[in-house]
Amino acid sequence: MAQAGRDTRCEMKCPFCKEDRDRVLDSRSSDGGRVIRRRRQCLACKRRFTTYEKTGESSKLYVVKKDGSRVPYDRDKIVAGSQKACYKRPVSAEQIQQIADKVEEKIFKSFDKEVASAFIGESVMEQLSKVDKVAYIRFASVYRDFRDAGELMKEVAEVLDKAEPAGQPTLFEG
Repeated sequence: MAQAGRDTRCEMKCPFCKEDRDRVLDSRSSDGGRVIRRRRQCLACKRRFTTYEKTGESSKLYVVKKDGSRVPYDRDKIVAGSQKACYKRPVSAEQIQQIADKVEEKIFKSFDKEVASAFIGESVMEQLSKVDKVAYIRFASVYRDFRDAGELMKEVAEVLDKAEPAGQPTLFEG
């Protein structure tokens, strides 16, 4: 683990100003050392951003889709799906990355070579339900492909029956 404030050998481009001068503020290992999270600060614009480094071994994991086809695992798909579900919701980019971290950690603890897309989808929904109920319903409505409005309303009713996390807006104001 790198020391906070210590420069790394490889500099990253700042996502804000595109300069490639930064310093590492904090490094943390996760998923049994497969992923390293680095908190960085751009030396040009002084803004902070996070990078993730993964070993090449994680690219050997395949996702088995509903139709039986296999595609290489791609963390960016988890992030993109979560971003769509959280669009115009009070969920930060950092929270979305944390959702992806938790889902990815669960995947790599449970699977070595192949993981079912259903496992990933359910894991994302589990994490979204803890962060934002509306985002959860959005994700579930696409992921579960409800056949009719009744199925969707049943899912909404189940979410409403569960306790709301402190400070989270409710699904329906009433």
